[in-house]
Amino acid sequence: MHYDEVVLGRRSIRGFKQVPVPKALIREVIEIAMRAPSSLNTQPWNFHIVAGEPLNRIRQGNTERNLAGVPDSREFRGHGGYEGAHRERQIEIAKQLFGAMGIERHDQAARKDWVLRGFRQFDAPVSVVVTYDRSIHGGDIAPFDCGAVTNALVNAAWSRGLGCVINSQGIMQSPVVREHAGIPDDQVIMICVAMGFPDDTFPANAVVSRRKSVDEAAVFVGFED
Repeated sequence: MHYDEVVLGRRSIRGFKQVPVPKALIREVIEIAMRAPSSLNTQPWNFHIVAGEPLNRIRQGNTERNLAGVPDSREFRGHGGYEGAHRERQIEIAKQLFGAMGIERHDQAARKDWVLRGFRQFDAPVSVVVTYDRSIHGGDIAPFDCGAVTNALVNAAWSRGLGCVINSQGIMQSPVVREHAGIPDDQVIMICVAMGFPDDTFPANAVVSRRKSVDEAAVFVGFED
């Protein structure tokens, strides 16, 4: 694919074919993603790629602990609920997804099932857990760089026929992720990416989120019209 085709065509995938993803293909995607820029070329990111029974144990432990009311232990800083335009966009994409899936507003069982899918990393055959070195924890630069490499990761995957969704629900219970993914204490868990071959029959996979216009997002200074 050309670059524009990848960026404009990519979308978040929440339904996956239950077929294995070749390890060589994942290595290729990660190699491309690691061309992402980083502050002073520090390249703080690491990847823990999980599949099979270890991933199933993460799904189970994450789901059971969340349903039992165990407090969220994600290792990045949150900011509470969204408000204003950010909240409006959050509601808009939820409406699109629920509409595609035929989930009615009053259908609490279906809404709960959707949440549980997030806890299970949408049943993807692969989870890529992105971490960074704890020795540089505490500032905003390493998380910023991990955001860059995660963006590169999902685009590289799309260019190779793989779908992804960046998913923080799947790492809400970080002790579970650490145990079954074998993540050492010298790493901070930043985010995970659910990855696999898209299931084209899954309705939510057709959803394309609306994006802000350039006029809404950009301010040009010092240019002549």
